[in-house]
Amino acid sequence: MTSQTLHTHKDFFSNSESTLFSAHSPEEALAFKASGLPLTDARLKTFFLNGRFLAQSMTGVQRYAHEVISEINVQISNKYVDATLCLPANVPSFKTNNFARFRKSHFASGYLWEQAILPFLVKGPLLNLCNLAPVLLKKQIVCIHDANVFIAPQSYSRNFRAFYTRILPFIAKRSQIITTVSKFSATQISKHFNISSGKIFVLPNGHEHVLRWNARRSPLFSQVSNFRPYVLLLGSRAAHKNMSLIFDLAERLNEIGLDIRVTGNTSNIFASASTHTYSNQKNIIFMGHVNDDDLAVLFSNALCLAFPSLTEGFGIPILEAMALGCPVVSSNAASMPEVCGDAALLAPPEDSELWFKHIRNFYTSNTLRHQCIEKGHEQIKQFSWKKTAAQYLDLIHQNFE
Repeated sequence: MTSQTLHTHKDFFSNSESTLFSAHSPEEALAFKASGLPLTDARLKTFFLNGRFLAQSMTGVQRYAHEVISEINVQISNKYVDATLCLPANVPSFKTNNFARFRKSHFASGYLWEQAILPFLVKGPLLNLCNLAPVLLKKQIVCIHDANVFIAPQSYSRNFRAFYTRILPFIAKRSQIITTVSKFSATQISKHFNISSGKIFVLPNGHEHVLRWNARRSPLFSQVSNFRPYVLLLGSRAAHKNMSLIFDLAERLNEIGLDIRVTGNTSNIFASASTHTYSNQKNIIFMGHVNDDDLAVLFSNALCLAFPSLTEGFGIPILEAMALGCPVVSSNAASMPEVCGDAALLAPPEDSELWFKHIRNFYTSNTLRHQCIEKGHEQIKQFSWKKTAAQYLDLIHQNFE
């Protein structure tokens, strides 16, 4: 980017624009020569990253964006590309520390920034990893994580549903490339958005972020030894999460000595399923929001994770559980069989009797638990942030001038 361009936009953003590529050092010259690309081209591929997610709370979608972009930042010097992270005004400064190149607006944030400011900050292809993207741009990649707003509309508020059912298909049709996180999601996006499946690339979630969690930093670490054995249930209270299936088993689970520990907050985008009916069940413990270190404790000490969703774009808690040695009982619907492979016990999301049987079998058979734990450790090797980031860089290198 030229100094003239930077000066033109100085009222809109601040910059950290160190040059990432130079053919002056012998090592870099050798690398460029080995690539077969011209040594005189200092920035062989330039692209931009939508950093709006850094101002949002962490859910599975934001986790995906954070991990992919962090890994891209590590890999770009080996991929002969150059990336600049674009940020709205409300992103805290400390969140930009790991990025060599960024452009931060002095004003505007949220959807307004994404639609009205971001398109004028980019001078090349734009990578968007959290469903939404500027409608003005065509030269971009957009990761749309699922089509749940079409598959399970009852889970979402009226305003959210009305907005997303209109904007997502429009963005998908305008954008050059669509990515998503599972084969199931790719099929559903193609169907509900009426776009060719050949335009959609599957780049799944990874698991390595769990390795940074530290159970010993959590106050729960010193408390968990006093917990009764428990089934872990996490996520929002949206209807498609199907939590009532597990809540309805509370009395039977209590009889065999098991609690249900529930984590997660209710987002305002969801039409929440009611939980007040179960508030008198003494073995259902609502823990509210917990951080990653808390999750490390809860996963590592749970009898199992129960994941009864009716539909999911991916289901990253399944990978997180497996990475931390927590067996999984999962719904056999939507993307979950893709993610679980043969490393979990599966059941239809309406078959409460089979769910109870699977949970009880984990409780009564250490052999079964250890088998699933070992299979889980193998299963997660298929899902890597490093691999997904490399695939994004390859998409950019192969599809944009």
